[in-house]
This record gives sequence, C-alpha cells and structure tokens, in this order.
Amino acid sequence: MTDDTPTGETLIDETPPANSPHLNRPGPRAARIREMLRVDHAGEYGAVQIYKGQRAVFDKLPHKARIAGLLKEMEEGEYEHLHAFDRLLMEHRSRPTIFAPVWDVAGFALGAGTALMGEKAAMACTSAVEEVIEQHYKAQAEEVGDTDPEMRDRFLKFRADEIGHKDTALAEGAEETPGYGLLKGVIQAGCHLAIRVSEKL
Repeated sequence: MTDDTPTGETLIDETPPANSPHLNRPGPRAARIREMLRVDHAGEYGAVQIYKGQRAVFDKLPHKARIAGLLKEMEEGEYEHLHAFDRLLMEHRSRPTIFAPVWDVAGFALGAGTALMGEKAAMACTSAVEEVIEQHYKAQAEEVGDTDPEMRDRFLKFRADEIGHKDTALAEGAEETPGYGLLKGVIQAGCHLAIRVSEKL
C-alpha cells in the first residue's frame, strides 16, 4: 500500500465477474444492500482523508515521526477497506455517494485541524470516528445476518479492524484531550449525519 492514490481519485477500476450473483438481484433487499455499500464506501473514504489530513501535519515534524508512522499504518488499513468497497459497488451495480467531494474536503480538514491541536486531539478524533464506524458495521452485520454470510463476515472483519484503531487511539491518550467529551460529541454527530446523507445520496 502506498500514498500514491491521488486525493479525490475514483478507485473503482474492476469489472464484476460475469457470474456475479449480485448483478441481477431485484427488489428492496438489493436496494438496501446498495445503500449499505454506498455509505460504507463513503465512510472509508472519509477515514482515509482524515488520516491524510493528520499526516499532512505530523509528517512535516521530525519529532512526530512515531505518531506519523502510527497514523500511516491505520490509514493503510482504511485503504484496504476502501478498495474492497470499490469492488463491491461494482458487483452490486451501486455508485459512490454524490457527496464524495464534500467528505474529501471535510475529512482532510478534520484530520488536519485535530492534528494541529496536538497528538492527543488527533487520537481523540480517531477514537470518536472509529467508534461510530465499528458500531455501524455491527448493526449492518446484524441486519444482514444469515441471508448473506459472506457480507456479514466482511462487516464483522472490518469492525474488528476499526475496534483495533479505536483501542490504539485510546492507548495513545485520546481521552486526555482537553474538552474530550465535547470534541467527541461534535465529531460523532457529524459522522452520524454523513451516514444518513450518504445512504440516500
């Protein structure tokens, strides 16, 4: 995984297999799956942008090399998720949210802004965002259930990854950020709004 992916570039570059079971699924269930994939793609895209914004600050500071490296590892994990949802959008004939350019700018700004507040604030941002995402994946896995075990297991696997990021942020002192409760509440409110918008549009 590298940092070569241009900001805002569409990563979808694969065609669905000819025998894909998802190509012709009709009805509300298929529509609901497309909503799930659209919002998950948006969430992972936004997460990548947050980490890129944070690293844009810390990468320029030699004495912050350790935290920059930690953020890079987590960003690479989000890239893996994003590429998976690129493929799934194609398989299910869905599309990214039309608000992708907004999440691009907003995610980067949130990342850079919290990084400028310091390491702990950057970790507070990570903790807040990853908590929303992991809870979202849990709800999706429960909703899909046994009707699509492969999709359910993917959601649960990604959820475990997000929990790992959240735990890392907490171990790095996220909760020691001045005004942590307020900062967390504002960030999570924004995440929930983005989820609702991205599902539909």
